[in-house]
Formats: sequence, structure tokens, C-alpha cells
Amino acid sequence: MLIESSAYASPWRDVAPSAKVLLALGGICAAWLTRTPAMLALLTAFLTLVALLPAHVPARTYIKVALPPLGFLLLSCLTMLIARDANGNWHWTTAMLPTIAHTALRSLAMLAALLGLVLTTPLPDLLTVLRRLHTPELLLDLMVLSYRMQFVLHQAWTESHTAQSARLGYRGWRQAWRSTGLLAGQMALQVWQRAAALQSAADARAYQGTLRFLPATHPQARRHLNCAAIVATLMIVLALGERW
Repeated sequence: MLIESSAYASPWRDVAPSAKVLLALGGICAAWLTRTPAMLALLTAFLTLVALLPAHVPARTYIKVALPPLGFLLLSCLTMLIARDANGNWHWTTAMLPTIAHTALRSLAMLAALLGLVLTTPLPDLLTVLRRLHTPELLLDLMVLSYRMQFVLHQAWTESHTAQSARLGYRGWRQAWRSTGLLAGQMALQVWQRAAALQSAADARAYQGTLRFLPATHPQARRHLNCAAIVATLMIVLALGERW
């Protein structure tokens, strides 16, 4: 929900989504082609500044969204520092340190490119681009349903938690643990009931197996695409130049 709220509030909401996708793909390709850590760090800083300055994504929102993947990346890097010797003993090793640093920096650059895209582009706009790229409709429908079920789950959890709080369900830590367990046990049933209600509503509106959205208009789409193509090309050229 934080990602979608940021996307709808972004000043880049009116920028053509195809241009933002092209810019993100350019950053990903440049990160894949770059070999030196310095260039990867520079690319990461550039993509992050693009999201924070021209796109005006709040720094607090950017950090909150980036923390989960950064935690996963940190855990992955730590596991690469553990090795097993011939005797079967586990120990810390620094042999993989250059590879770990390069992999981490490349992942950070790609993460910065993706965050700049998702924090400025709502899901309907992304679906429009994917549909133009002839993405299978089944995959698009699964994306929409998963997206919608997140809001259903959040609403069900919030309403149940509010009801429990009104009945002093979180008065002490023991009562809080008990209430949380009861709430978790009831979530599956509530989400299933609400999902069935959504399906009934879709059937009542003559659902044919494809979810459609009214596409947004972008009068300056060509200009946006040209700017994105220039920036993406420059990133890739710099990556290739550094590579050679």
C-alpha cells in the first residue's frame, strides 16, 4: 500500500509509463554490463537521486520500501561468507569478498532502478505497458488479483484488530498474544469470504476472464520517451565504455 500511495502521489504520475519502464530497463542493463565497483556505485547513486530529486519520492518512503530487499541482500551476502572445510567444519572466509561486493553493488543498482519505477508508476499504468508488450492475459489477471487481495487482507486485519481493541483484547501482553492468535486463525476464513464476494461482484458485471482498466492519456509521451531513451542510452554506453 505504501508503494501504491507513493506512485499515485508522485509528480511523475503524468509521465508516460513506457518512458519510466525504458529508464528502469536502461538502468538494469547498465548494471548488468558494468564490471567495476566504482561504476556500479555511481550508477546506484544516480538512479537513487533520480527517484528522490526529479521524481520527488519522499526519502522516508524510499527507505521504508528499500529496507526489506536490503535485508534480504545483506543476509545473502553473509551466507556467502560462510564456507565448509575438508573436515566438515564451518568457518568464516574472505575468499569470496570481491565477488560478494560486486554482486551486492549490482543488486543495489538494479534495486534502485526498480524502486524508481514502482514508486512513481501505479499498477494500472504498468499493466497498460505490459499489455502492449503482449504479456499473457492470465499473468496480468493474476497480478491484479494478487494486488487486490493485499488490500482485502489489510482491511480484514485492520477491522478485526479494531474490534478486538474495543473489547480490551490487548489489555495485557498475555491477552494480546491470545487475541493475535485468534485474529490470525480467523484471517483465512475472512479473506476467503471476501474473495468470494469479489468473485460474485465480478460475475455480476459480466466478467469474461480479462480485467480491463481505462488507459490514461499522456500528451507528452513522445517527449518523455525521447528523454528516457537518451538517459538509458547514456547509462549503457558508459557501462560499455568502462567495460572496454
